Amino acid sequence: MAEKLMKFADAVKKYDPVVGLEVHVELSTKTKLFCPAEVRFGGEPNTQLTPVSLGLPGSLPVVNKTAIDYAIKLGLALHCDIAEWSQFARKNYFYPDMPRDYQISQYDKPLNGNGYLDVELENGDIFRVPIERAHVEDDAGKNTHVGGADGRIEGADHSLVDYNRAGVPLVEIVTKPITGIRERAAEVAGAYVRTIRGIARALNISHARMEQGNMRADVNVSLRKSPDDPLGTRSETKNVNSFRGIEKTIIYEIRRQAALLEDGGEVLQETRHWDEASQTTAGGRLKTDADDYRYFPDPDLVMVHVTQDHIDELAAQMPEMPRERRNRLQKEWGFSDLEMRDVVNADALDLVEETVKAGAQASGARKWWLGEIARSANEQGKSLDDMGIAPADVARVEALVAEGKLNDKLAKQTVAGVLAGEGDPDQVVKTHGYEVVSDDGALEAEVDKALAANPDIVEKLKSGNMKPMGAIIGAVMKATRGQADAKAVTAIVMKRIK
Repeated sequence: MAEKLMKFADAVKKYDPVVGLEVHVELSTKTKLFCPAEVRFGGEPNTQLTPVSLGLPGSLPVVNKTAIDYAIKLGLALHCDIAEWSQFARKNYFYPDMPRDYQISQYDKPLNGNGYLDVELENGDIFRVPIERAHVEDDAGKNTHVGGADGRIEGADHSLVDYNRAGVPLVEIVTKPITGIRERAAEVAGAYVRTIRGIARALNISHARMEQGNMRADVNVSLRKSPDDPLGTRSETKNVNSFRGIEKTIIYEIRRQAALLEDGGEVLQETRHWDEASQTTAGGRLKTDADDYRYFPDPDLVMVHVTQDHIDELAAQMPEMPRERRNRLQKEWGFSDLEMRDVVNADALDLVEETVKAGAQASGARKWWLGEIARSANEQGKSLDDMGIAPADVARVEALVAEGKLNDKLAKQTVAGVLAGEGDPDQVVKTHGYEVVSDDGALEAEVDKALAANPDIVEKLKSGNMKPMGAIIGAVMKATRGQADAKAVTAIVMKRIK
């Protein structure tokens, strides 16, 4: 049964939305957090395991130093206080994908705390998101439900468990309540998570690919009558793994909760799940408080001690952060604010930069990645970097255009050939004979034919009316299968009508 919803504009006028985000970032270490099992996406199920990651009796965990260093770097980027002493605790609950029956996390003594992140919104405004903590924990495994619709547990006749991901290190970044956002709630949340991903990639600590599950978010939403009122009861939508899903979850929950409160109902403190197919959230289990997890210090792990000298050493290794990098590249490329936002929103910044490094002009690189390649990616439901065309290929197409060997139409056909797996640009051009007709004699012959067939157009051109020039160029293009150079054709026509 469909839930009642209030119009979003009405909901944010009547109620003050408060959002909280818990972003999980898997760290790209070679081994797991507490054991030497390999970390690798897409391996055969249940092959990346050790007795520690399976929680077998007698097995003892040892902390992965690289994971701690990665987490400290992330904490520095989030302007957190780095604790000299932090502690791992056991978080007790049963899930079939957690073989120990408890998770090793950090509770009252996290590694990173009390930070913030400034995010840039669509119109250029800067919004500061307060961060409560960024603690280290190990990930759970993965359930695959068989027999139900869309892989969901509802209607499934059995489930399969892959423990490969169990024990993979991750950092959970928990915001403080994000207030004062009203109608921009979804925009702020989307910009925040995009910024987190950019930072993780800049630090080279995570692949941060949401579609692979190594970055995801739990989305908390509550409503209250006014900013002066206490926080309302929140829902928590678990494991949302796309930016658009995060934004739509927030909008849906604001509409759902507003309609419920308006009818005198009560919002349940519960976990929910985002259903991409129906564009709705669905209720799960009632949400427990932290006390119900029975946290206690893990007796098998000593406290983590981080010296200020080590923090300073890691701080000296910090790369340029995404916002500063964007500003620098925008200035170098001469892009407008809108052009740069389009590149960032298309997740094409790295690709455009690599294309420019390979020799292309920034404007040309932007045109291809946000034009033909983006359209093809959208049609196939893929990301740009999964399209099978490299920045060097795009730069080569641009070079062929600059050399006069390809016109715009042939360049598009060449890109299409590379996307179709026909080889690099030079191979595609050679296979299809795409090069521009550069033989002056051949072009002149085709121009003469076109002029002879269109005497009325010739008279207009001679009288100074250049509008019909396109018809002559079109006729020559048709005769040469689109391989004529439009500028060369125009020059020949102008010579003929003098």
